[in-house]
This record gives sequence, structure tokens and C-alpha cells, in this order.
Amino acid sequence: MVCAEGETGHLSTMTTTIAAIATAAGRGGIGVIRLSGPDSLSIAMRLCQRHEAPPARHATLVRAFDEAGSVLDEGLLLWFPAPASFTGEDVIEFQGHGSQVLLQALLQRCLTLGARPAGAGEFSRRAICNGRMDLSQAEGLIACIDAATERAARQAQRHLSGDFGRIIQQYMQQLLGIVAHAEACLDFPEEDIPELFLDELRQQLEKTLIMPLQTMLRGADFGERLFQGATVAIIGAPNVGKSSLLNALGGRERAIVSDQAGTTRDVLEVDFEVHGIPVRLLDTAGIRDSDDVIEQVGVARARTQAAMADVCLFVADATQPTSWTMAEAETADMKLMNKTDLMPDGWQVPTGFLAVSVRQGYGIDSLLQAMAHHLGDEMESEETLLITRARHRDAIERTLQALRQALPLMQNEASLDLATLQLRRAHSALAEIVGFGSVDDILDRVFSEFCIGK
Repeated sequence: MVCAEGETGHLSTMTTTIAAIATAAGRGGIGVIRLSGPDSLSIAMRLCQRHEAPPARHATLVRAFDEAGSVLDEGLLLWFPAPASFTGEDVIEFQGHGSQVLLQALLQRCLTLGARPAGAGEFSRRAICNGRMDLSQAEGLIACIDAATERAARQAQRHLSGDFGRIIQQYMQQLLGIVAHAEACLDFPEEDIPELFLDELRQQLEKTLIMPLQTMLRGADFGERLFQGATVAIIGAPNVGKSSLLNALGGRERAIVSDQAGTTRDVLEVDFEVHGIPVRLLDTAGIRDSDDVIEQVGVARARTQAAMADVCLFVADATQPTSWTMAEAETADMKLMNKTDLMPDGWQVPTGFLAVSVRQGYGIDSLLQAMAHHLGDEMESEETLLITRARHRDAIERTLQALRQALPLMQNEASLDLATLQLRRAHSALAEIVGFGSVDDILDRVFSEFCIGK
């Protein structure tokens, strides 16, 4: 890992001490000030007017004082000596009361005593540069903070624990082994290289790298949706039960339900989760011809949302056959036949429709199962480790592109040098995921997403 020396936003080589409020803004029972760097302990001792260092990794009740000697706050002081700390440097945490006024005063006092304000994600960035975590673990940390569902949190925890990074580094080692064999052949051009040996290298490349990376990439859409969420747009004719469905799935009366057609004029939104996937459900205006200018705008927005959504959910009314055959039904990802409880015994649901009764609650579980399937849920099992970030997807796509280009070049000795060039490009792309090599621009991009104090 290469870490830059210098200015705010970049790491120095452990020559400066940084400080930040590590708890979220707002009112709370506890607030935390965090310091990291060589002067952390001395700043804390002057802040608390102590002459002896507190015991390492033990909470010590202290008072913090301002420049005039007045008490700012009382709380717990914890000292984590380097290198066994989050950042690998000396780390101090002061746990006081959650008043933003007190926390700002404490932070300003630390800055007066010699610390500088931490940049976004700078604590985690220092942890990477000191070998306490790799870049994929740091991204797992922010994913843990941002996870909206328990399922997303479990995936984030696996990235934070280093599972994903270890798999990527394993692929990197396998790739280096293949490169070493190929370059050994180039180092001894006077020796005839058996075609069988090159065949074995190609088979190894395909079996141990290309195939598993392709499998990993297939789960990328679902992995990203697990954290970024998905949108599901409900469309259909007026009065087919779209608003009732929104209320039922969202668990609250978000939309007005009425027998009068055209009640919904704008797009209404409800957030909920489907099998641990965060979903934003959109209720749209009933699609029909209308002379009402406002309703026409609503219908146009409904069509726009349907085109942009991850899943377009078409709803028809079993009692209104004209609502079954609208043009929008042809392009929808899912089709529901609502109000089936009003139909006589023996009535058959039209092909391609899922039978539901929002009023009776019939078919809702099947609907949720089908919705999860459309969002890619079948890609995950308990042991599956998912790609959860677009940056990782891009790096693996570039890795596969280079490996596929290398494969035919490894068929004969004459093009082996070009093959090794592609293999090294693949290795560099994988290295970006865990943050190996000179990747300061990548670090800047990643840590711009972090909050101050992490």
C-alpha cells in the first residue's frame, strides 16, 4: 500500500495527530471524541490535567478542562497504544455526554493542544496504511454503517472481517504463479516448451480464475441492490388496487384508497424490505386517456417510473377484463391479477398473471417471493460472498477482460510475452480491490464517501 505524505485529505507518515467527533450529529446520551497519532496521549493528558498515563485499554473516569481550567465535561478516557489499535497508531477516545455544544468545545480544545481536524475516513485510511486492514475491509466498514437491512449487514460484516479481501488475494497469488511459469519459459528461449505445458497453464487459468470470477460477477447486481436498494413501480388502470397494494406492502396507509377513478395523481413512495432487500415501492397514477391536464401529467410520470424501475409490477382487476390487456402489461416484469376473491369458483387466472387479493391478503407471500426472485435473490446462499460495490465489479470485469485476452495468447511460445502482459494487467486490477500498489486516487475516491471520525 502506498500512502501519501502531506496535506489535509492525505496521510502523513505518522507525524501528525488527528481528532474528530466519532459519533453521529444530533442529540444523544454519549458522544465520542477520537484522536490518532503520536501526540494523542499527551494531548489527552493535558486535556484532562493528568500527570500519569491511564492504564492501556481500561476505561478511566476523568474530567476534561478548557484553557482556563474550567470543567468542560466528565466521562471515560480510553488509551489504545500503537500498534494494537484501530489505526495502528496511538489512539485516544474520550466518551462524554452527547451534547453537540460540549463535543465541539472538546474537539476545539484538542485542536488547540496540537491535533488537526481529521479528513473524511482518515482514521480508516491510516488503518490501511499501517496494515490493520485492506481497502475492501474499509469499504466493508462503511457498508456496515450504511446497511439498511439485517441481510445487508451480514454481508457487510463478512467484507469487514476480511473474507472478501482474502479471496481476492488468493486469486492474486494464483495469478502470480501462472505468470511466474510463463515468464520462466520466456527466460529460457533456447528450451523447447511442450505444448502440453502451455495447455496445463491455460486450463489452470480458466479453472482457478476465469470460472470463479465469472461466478462472482453474476451476483454483482444483487449484491449492489442489497446495499443501494431497488425500486418497484406499480402500474395499471385506475381502481385496480394499486394504492391498496402499496399500503399493504408498506404496512401503513400511505395512499388514499377510493372507488373514484384518478385519485392518485402523483408518484407516491413507500420503503420496505423484501427478503432483506431494501425496496422503494412506487404507486403511480392509473393509466387511461383523460382530458384532465393534471391526470395526464400523472399518467406520463407513471410511464416514466415504470421504464426506470428495477421491477415494473403491472396490476389488473379480475372483475375488469379491459384492465388485463393494456399495452403496459406486455413489457411489465411481473403481472398481478387482483380481486380474485370476487370471481366465481372454477375461474382461471390468465396465463402469466399471479393471483392475489389485496383485501383478503391472499397471494401476498407468493408476490414477495416472486419479487425477490426478480431482484436476483436466488444468487445468494448462506455461504455466498457477494460483490457489493460498483468499484469491485469494475475491477473484476477488467480482470476477466485481461484474462480472456491472455488465454489464446498462451497457445504458443511466440505470443507468450503478450500473454504475460495481459496477466499482469489482470493482477493490477485485482490489486485495486484490496488497495495494493500505488492507488492514492482510488483511496481518495473511496474515503470521500466516509463520515468524519471513521
